[in-house]
Amino acid sequence: MEKKPHFARREFPPREAPSVSLALLLAAVLLLNALLYLCLNKWYDASGRAETDPGQCPLGHFSLGAVKNCSPWLSCEAINREVRRLKCVGEGAVKKVFLSEWKENKVVLSQLTNSELKDDFLHGLKMLKALQSKHVVRLLGYCEQQFTILTEYHPLGSLRGLNETLHIPKYKGMNTWRHRLMLAIDYVSVIRYLHSSPLGTLVMCDSNDLDKVLSQYLLTSDFHILVNDLDALPLVNRSAGRLVKCGHRELRGEFVAPEQRWPYGEDVPFEDDLMPPYDEKTDIWKIPDVSNFLLGHVEGSDIVRLHLFDIHAACKKKDPADRPSAREVLDTYRKVLTLLIREAAMPGTREML
Repeated sequence: MEKKPHFARREFPPREAPSVSLALLLAAVLLLNALLYLCLNKWYDASGRAETDPGQCPLGHFSLGAVKNCSPWLSCEAINREVRRLKCVGEGAVKKVFLSEWKENKVVLSQLTNSELKDDFLHGLKMLKALQSKHVVRLLGYCEQQFTILTEYHPLGSLRGLNETLHIPKYKGMNTWRHRLMLAIDYVSVIRYLHSSPLGTLVMCDSNDLDKVLSQYLLTSDFHILVNDLDALPLVNRSAGRLVKCGHRELRGEFVAPEQRWPYGEDVPFEDDLMPPYDEKTDIWKIPDVSNFLLGHVEGSDIVRLHLFDIHAACKKKDPADRPSAREVLDTYRKVLTLLIREAAMPGTREML
């Protein structure tokens, strides 16, 4: 008698398994979000530098290089005796800049060149002294009598050279949308700091075109941004009815905010006395243009621009009152960074859920 074939009974997994997998996936996403939050918070708030003092030293002191001890700002006598000029590395309308050396450390010595602009020079010194933080270049010393300022040296120079720097083999690995977005966050962080500084609401007036803006900031070797030139930093005080004007000449072009342009048409000659003043929202108008430069044209940068489209459109509102604050822009930038890093770490998560 022929035996019937024996079929083993197939065991099916419990119906609850898909829900268990989903729960595990959700837990993994929540854990990733928590790790991202902790890492990004550390980057936002620490970055190896304190909010109020760049060298973990009390105001009026600094630390430099490998030496962690705090030294008082160098006086006229100390600068004349201990600082050696090496070469001139730049010259602007107000001052000449020399690469110099102090106790085997490279430093920068700035010297007034136009006596008619000494008030601008001294204003910049006053701002440097009062605004020392992780956002501002480190002050090492000064001599008011000789109109000299000593600051920390950053070999990568100003932001104008960012694209050239990122083509150097040593730094090519930094030429990504993530590092570029972090630089944009740094830039907006500086604007936020100036708008809520210990002195009040300050406006970055040396910003009439993109090249001029980029020249005001330094790129550090660990790829952060510092504001370097504070000669033109007037104060807005709404409670006292004090607004600002960036200089006494007519400003033109799409880069400057609409309220900075002559409002009475070509038929009326420009007169400084008739030009209405404005507030810090001029800085907000310029953020999209500066960020567009910082983001560059690398893989992923267009996706970043897409996520920033709405906040940048708000920055370009014609009425200054309709533009967001620097804090609101900064919060949006940080949220976009967090979102894009999360999506890059777990591609396809959205579809799986």
